[in-house]
Amino acid sequence: MKVILLQDVKALGKKGDVVNVSDGYARNAIFPKKLGVEANAKNLNDLKLQNQHADKVAQENYEAALAMAENLKDKKVTVKMKAGEGGRTFGSVSTKEISAAAKEQLGLELDKKKMQLAEPIRSFGVVEVPVKLHTKVTGKLAVHVVEL
Repeated sequence: MKVILLQDVKALGKKGDVVNVSDGYARNAIFPKKLGVEANAKNLNDLKLQNQHADKVAQENYEAALAMAENLKDKKVTVKMKAGEGGRTFGSVSTKEISAAAKEQLGLELDKKKMQLAEPIRSFGVVEVPVKLHTKVTGKLAVHVVEL
């Protein structure tokens, strides 16, 4: 019997897969636990529509990420730090501070976890910070670190 899985089932398949199982397994395990439904014409059509909707939403998210990356390209955020010895910062600039400055100065909600700093910024000047906006899109934000 062909079954459309509604959830991931170990050793059988992932959500949305159409799998072939024995009639007894389907009746006694899959249907009662609401792990899947019978693969009839109506359910297959519903699955097809859900997949189309998911593809459309994924494409919209990708396009929004591209637009955001283009928007970030010419933006600059200024972060003020205390000066220490030798013209270096007293402490370091973290992604949390960059995110707060971007929200305050540009009005952009950037997740601090999406910023990919190899190491915290410990010197004055302009640094390009990569921001992961989507699995395929990475934008760059210019961060200007100035002395207080």
